Amino acid sequence: MCRCGAVKYSEVVARSNDEVAALLQEYADLISITGGDAFRARVYEKAARAVGGHHADVAGLDLKGLQEIPNVGKSIAQKVLEYFGTGSVPAVEELRAKIPAGVRRLTAIPTLGPKKALTVYEELGISSVEELAEAIHQERLRDLKGFGPRTEENILHGIELLRSSGGRVQLDVAMDLAEDVVGALSEVPGCERCAYAGSLRRVRETIGDIDILAASTKPAPIMRAFTRLPYVTEVIGTGEKKTSVRTTKGLNVDLRVVPPDSWGAALQYFTGSKAHNIRTRERAVHHKLKLSEYGLFDVETGEKIVSETEEEVYARLGLPWIPPTLREDRGEIEAGLRGELPALVVESDLRGDLHTHTDLTDGLAPLEEMAEAAAARGYAYYAITDHAPDMAMQRMTDERMLAQRARVRELDGAYPTRGRRGGLRLLHGTELNIGPDGEVDWPDDFLAGFDLCVASVHSHFNQSRDALTRRLVRACENPYVNIIGHPTTRVLGRRPGIDADLDAVFAACARTGTALEVNAHPDRLDLRDEDILRARRHGVRFAVNSDAHAVPHLATMRYGIGTAQRGWLTPDDVINTWPERRLRTFLRKGRS
Repeated sequence: MCRCGAVKYSEVVARSNDEVAALLQEYADLISITGGDAFRARVYEKAARAVGGHHADVAGLDLKGLQEIPNVGKSIAQKVLEYFGTGSVPAVEELRAKIPAGVRRLTAIPTLGPKKALTVYEELGISSVEELAEAIHQERLRDLKGFGPRTEENILHGIELLRSSGGRVQLDVAMDLAEDVVGALSEVPGCERCAYAGSLRRVRETIGDIDILAASTKPAPIMRAFTRLPYVTEVIGTGEKKTSVRTTKGLNVDLRVVPPDSWGAALQYFTGSKAHNIRTRERAVHHKLKLSEYGLFDVETGEKIVSETEEEVYARLGLPWIPPTLREDRGEIEAGLRGELPALVVESDLRGDLHTHTDLTDGLAPLEEMAEAAAARGYAYYAITDHAPDMAMQRMTDERMLAQRARVRELDGAYPTRGRRGGLRLLHGTELNIGPDGEVDWPDDFLAGFDLCVASVHSHFNQSRDALTRRLVRACENPYVNIIGHPTTRVLGRRPGIDADLDAVFAACARTGTALEVNAHPDRLDLRDEDILRARRHGVRFAVNSDAHAVPHLATMRYGIGTAQRGWLTPDDVINTWPERRLRTFLRKGRS
């Protein structure tokens, strides 16, 4: 029986930071497109990452406070203040004006860089996604320098990604907005209950629109309050039972107000999925009942049987309550009837985070701040896994890594952790780069000094299927590789996953005792839920990790847990829910 299917939610990064980060990243892209100084573009890219990962809302900082953020100098800080003061930055507007609108449209394609976008615009006059797709099919790009069949294939992948997104946003953006709406409406007098439903409650990786449900006998005040929320830009339609609005995030939000005694049936209905609801309605028909958003009714008499809670609705259908993250018609009805629903992993089960970064490489905070924040989350153990030397831009050396190890050993146990005996246990690890042939950065004698090693693919994404498969399998077979990080390398909306035989990789993981990561960053959510389901059947173990590059990123674990739940994972499947002794035994990977 499932203990709980809900994700435990915690603090989130202020949205102002995301807006400024996007602006600075756009400026960096514009500098690149216009042939500006590459170093200057890189400065703005670093500032964008730093602002996006900063722990405090940058909207409340003055010039001095902004300059205290790593990689934010006076000039950048002044642009941020300009943005908050006037809503725009003249320097950004000036560069925008130099770029034809067609090029800006093309740069929305995830796999097409700004320079290539400018090339196809200037050489072929292409100014839309549709024109570019047609030109590729006509093989018109092949005469351009730097283009070829493989480039065309990558661009087509990007176009598919762009089209498939269909205006959908990432999970964290939708969650921030939904929690704001629910919080605001819950304060309205007469609102007895309020929650988000739909694909967001099921923790889908991207969200098209948001469904909010409220229970009240007086819907009018709730509807009014909803339409007056500060981020509502347009009221699409309003009525007694349903109101729809458009928001500053580009997301539509639908609010439905139902009578309190219909809450359970309505929540079940509007959570979905459609396929799951078809199955529950079939169960109702089997029991001579009718299920709708208003309740569960006797077909013959029309009498309402139950409707107040989801638990009552499912129980009357002969089922246990099914967690929202499982409601996709992927066997949850059958498992419920057999009494075999999994006891899903929840965020409070996590004892630690096994993939994080510091400012030694591309992180934004020092080791001490990251460890202190991990202790505040109540973790028993916490791993530092900065990048190894094969990622040359990180400037890692043996000496720097060994100096960090000495500091980790010095701080081990020094941070009190809530609800745990003793201090936070610190593990010294690294994120290795899986090279084109499956090799990793350091020799065995150096790797033997780490407590754990995460290994990830960071380049050469376009190798053949066989080569990518061999590459990942060889990494699994390395006796010092404990976890395969972000296994498919995908970045939602920007980069597709690599084309490897994942079942062969999953089999290698199970055979060698190598865990697969469920990367919790909302840009990745890698592995995806369908892959987790397949890997679990191979007997693979998993690690739900934040891949945090800043203190606020530690809170993204909520999204990784939601994805793990969608993959039917239990605490026993997830190695960073285990006690430290059991974890360390697993990390030895059979070595004496």
